[in-house]
Amino acid sequence: MERESMEFDVVIVGAGPSGLASAIRLRQLADEKGREISVCVIEKGSEVGAHILSGAVIEPRALNELLPDWKERGAPLNTPVTEDHFLLLGKSRATRLPTPPPMKNHGNYIVSLGNFCRWLGEQAEAAGVEIYPGFAAAEVLYEENGKVNGVATGDMGIGKNGEQMANYQPGFELHAKQTIFAEGCHGSLTKTLFEKYNLREGVGPQTYGIGIKELWEIDPDKHNPGRVVHTIGWPLDTGTYGGSFLYHLEDNQVSVGFVIGLDYTNPHLSPFDEFQRFKTHPKVRPTFDGGRRIAYGARAINEGGYQSVPKLSFPGGVLIGCTAGFLNVPKIKGSHMAMKSGMLAAEAVFDALTGEAEQAEAASYEAAIKKSWIWEELRRVRNIRPSFKWGMWGGLVYSAIDTYLLRGRAPWTMKHHDDHRALKKAADAPKIEYPKPDGEVSFDRLSSVFISNTNHEENQPAHLMLEDENVPISVNLAEYDAPEQRYCPAGVYEIVAEDDGSNPKLQINAQNCVHCKTCDIKDPSQNINWVVPEGGGGPNYPNM
Repeated sequence: MERESMEFDVVIVGAGPSGLASAIRLRQLADEKGREISVCVIEKGSEVGAHILSGAVIEPRALNELLPDWKERGAPLNTPVTEDHFLLLGKSRATRLPTPPPMKNHGNYIVSLGNFCRWLGEQAEAAGVEIYPGFAAAEVLYEENGKVNGVATGDMGIGKNGEQMANYQPGFELHAKQTIFAEGCHGSLTKTLFEKYNLREGVGPQTYGIGIKELWEIDPDKHNPGRVVHTIGWPLDTGTYGGSFLYHLEDNQVSVGFVIGLDYTNPHLSPFDEFQRFKTHPKVRPTFDGGRRIAYGARAINEGGYQSVPKLSFPGGVLIGCTAGFLNVPKIKGSHMAMKSGMLAAEAVFDALTGEAEQAEAASYEAAIKKSWIWEELRRVRNIRPSFKWGMWGGLVYSAIDTYLLRGRAPWTMKHHDDHRALKKAADAPKIEYPKPDGEVSFDRLSSVFISNTNHEENQPAHLMLEDENVPISVNLAEYDAPEQRYCPAGVYEIVAEDDGSNPKLQINAQNCVHCKTCDIKDPSQNINWVVPEGGGGPNYPNM
C-alpha cells in the first residue's frame, strides 16, 4: 500500500512551546505581510501536552513578545511566584542559603507546562495552523539534492515480527518547503540530521540531566501558592550534580521533582530511588504527609548550553527549542528560550519562503539567534554547569565567583564531556542500598508508571533497538552491573535469569517506556537506539 502525501509550506515536528510558538509566529507574519503560508504541526502524543513534562516555573519574556495580550486570552499562568527558597540538605538538617541571582523568580509564574501547551495549541489553531496529534514523525524525507523535503509518519498496525495486521495503515508523507524540528531533548530524527549534515562539527558534546517529577495534592494548611523551593545536597554525594524542586501551584497542588546530571559516575546509582529517598527527608516529608500523589513522569533535559549548540540550519530545515539545546541550567528554565528560538526560526523561514528568490536554507536563523537575548543569556552562564566537575563545593564556589565577580564575562570557556563515558566500572564504585518504599511518600517504579497513564500498543515492534544483542550481558552486566536497570525511571530494562542465576538475559518492557530518552544517552556502550513507537503511545500527562 502506497503512502499518501500532503503538501505544506512548513511542517513543524513537535507541539511543545517552541513548535507552537513558531507556528503562531508564522501565521502572524502571513497576516502582517498579506502572504498565505500553510503550517502543519504533528505531535506524537495522543493530544497536545500529553508528553510535556517540566517543573515548571515559566519566565514570560518570550510570551510577552509573541502574544502581548496573553492575560486577556486566558493563558493558564495563574500562580505568580511569591517566595524563593534555596536549601542545602544534610541527612537530617536543612540550611537556607542565599538564592543565587539566576534562580530568583520575581515576575515568573508556576505553571503546568502541559496545560500551557494545550492553550498555545488553541491559539495556533485559531490562527489557522493545522495540528495533528497522535502522529509520530518516524522518517526524514529528502530530495535528490539532499534537501529536507518533510517527514513521514510511522506505519500503524505493524506486528512485533514486522507483519501487517488487520488494522494496518501506512504512514503518510508530509511534504514541506521548510521543516522545523521541535522534537524536544534528544530527538530521534534530530540525531539523524546531526549525522547527515555534520551539524555538531566544532561544538562540544551535548550533556544531559534526568528530571523525575510527581504532582501531589496536599493538605490545604500546608499549601503556599507561589512558593518555590530548590535544594542541593542530600541524598546525593558531593561528587554528583543534582538537586530538587518543590513548586506550590493553585488548587492545593505541589509539583516535586529531582534532577540528576547524567555525568554521574557510580553505576549503582538509581535516579528514581534518589528521588524517592529525597522525599523522606525530615524537612521535606511533612509537606506530603496526608497528601495524595496524582501523577508521575520523567524526562531527559539538555545541560550543555552555550558550548553545545549545533549548527541550527540546513537545506530545508532548522532546529529549535530543546532539540537545539536551548536551556539555561543555572536558571533551571528553557521554555522562554524555546519559544523565542521558535519565533526567530519562523521569521527566518518566512523570509526564505517569501523573498525575491525562494531559499533552500533559512541561513539567517542562526545569525538571528546569536544577536538575540538567548545567546547572551547562554553565554553569561556557560561555565556554571561544567564547574561542577570539581564537585558540589567546588562548583558552588566557582559559580559564586563567576556570577558575582566576573558576571559571566570570564575570558575562558570550560569544556563538556560525553555523559556515557563517565561511568566507573561496577567493581570500582560503592554499592548503594536504597530503603524500601513506604507507600506513603516513597513508591516503587511500577506504581509510578501506572499513574503516568503510559500505554503502548502491545503487539507493535519494540521502539528500543539494540545495535548488538550480546552487549547488554557481555559488557553492561559484566562490567557495569547492568546500569540500565537503574537509570531507567520506568522499569523498562530488567535482567532475568534462571533460578540459579545462570543464563542471564536483558528483558525490555517497552510497554512501560515514558519516552524520557535516558537510555539512549547514558548507556555506556551506546548500544540502545530510541526510535518513535506508534503515534499516540507513551504517557498521557495530566496537569504536568
